[in-house]
Amino acid sequence: MAIDRDAANEIAFNRMCEAEPVLVDVRPAIEVIPGMSSDLILTSGPQIPFDQYTGGQRKAVVYGALYEGLADDYETAEALFAKGEIRVGGCHDYGCVGSVAGIYTASMPVFVVENKKHGNTGFCNFYEGESRKRLNYGFYDDDVRDQLRRIETEIAPIIGEAVRQAGGIPLKPLMRRALHMGDELHSRNTAATLLFGRELFKHLLTLSEGRHREIEQVLDFLSTSDYFFLRISMAASKAIADAARGVEGSSIVTAMTIYCGGYGVRVSGLGDEWFLGPFPTVQARLFEGFTENDIEWIGGESLITETVGLGGFSQAAAFALQSYQGGSPQAMIENNEAMYQIVAGENTDFKIPYFGYRGSPTAIDVLKVRNTGVTPVLDAGLAGRDGGQIGAGVVRAPVECFQSAAEAFERRYGSG
Repeated sequence: MAIDRDAANEIAFNRMCEAEPVLVDVRPAIEVIPGMSSDLILTSGPQIPFDQYTGGQRKAVVYGALYEGLADDYETAEALFAKGEIRVGGCHDYGCVGSVAGIYTASMPVFVVENKKHGNTGFCNFYEGESRKRLNYGFYDDDVRDQLRRIETEIAPIIGEAVRQAGGIPLKPLMRRALHMGDELHSRNTAATLLFGRELFKHLLTLSEGRHREIEQVLDFLSTSDYFFLRISMAASKAIADAARGVEGSSIVTAMTIYCGGYGVRVSGLGDEWFLGPFPTVQARLFEGFTENDIEWIGGESLITETVGLGGFSQAAAFALQSYQGGSPQAMIENNEAMYQIVAGENTDFKIPYFGYRGSPTAIDVLKVRNTGVTPVLDAGLAGRDGGQIGAGVVRAPVECFQSAAEAFERRYGSG
């Protein structure tokens, strides 16, 4: 069928730029995520049968069931998954995005971000704290369980209460300013976390009467969690990206994912089908004692930020990332500049100071990726084979999934 692809892509691009993400609540997943149930565990990637989950992602899914009390031990949980008595689902199918392995259970608190311009909602679960050993990195022990429970019962409810008292917190102004203060809102969120804490502070004060110790714990958590805002950034980016879903004739990417089987993308004009490819490549800076042989791909959807022009697509705004994930200012500039070749346009809100406040490259076009061979550059934390975070790096998406998406697009819409 003949279509005006440029016009369709302009619609998708504009919907991303016009989106107005607002944090409206923090609630347990079962209360706010459509379709969430007590026997369901959500994880990164396309939904696949339980027996196809491997390595650290499989462990993380099972650990989520243990945390939720759906089984008493690992072996029992595996058996219940195999029988379908505990179910597993893909985060994106429920309006969510998963950091590394993701892992949503019914009782876990989630950020609820509404796109006030288009009426859609994105969710992301709560940040687990600064420890390298976290459930989303495939690690679980008594300390991880206790920290998750503390967040669930003590930290998240108060932040949710403050957000509701504020009547919601518009996120674009915070994100826009954070980009100008050295964040790219994926692997660096230091400024955004501080800005969010400042925004929340006055509302926490109004809740403090007779609750000083509780409020103090929340403030301490915020002040010691430089990456706290990442999960909010992810929920906001999901709400932004989903605004561009379902535009007939559009070749714009609306989601990207990593899971234990490889990498995948979704395309606006091709519905919710995942186009899959191999694992990405990575240039890593690893913590002491680890080598690249220790890296394991167990999932990851924080690259929803790149989908909307942040993260690696704003890398030149965050030179401080050198100390975390390696690289050099010149490499960051070159990586970032290359991304303008594969997008529909320059963001009208997210701007990069180094480039004279040029809008960040936004709305990846699968046909441009296929035709140029330039693949998205992504900032990411890296999981280890024995669980936990072992470093960070600059990740390059595989071209194969963009090629298969482009071929499917041309079969449906023609190659004109």
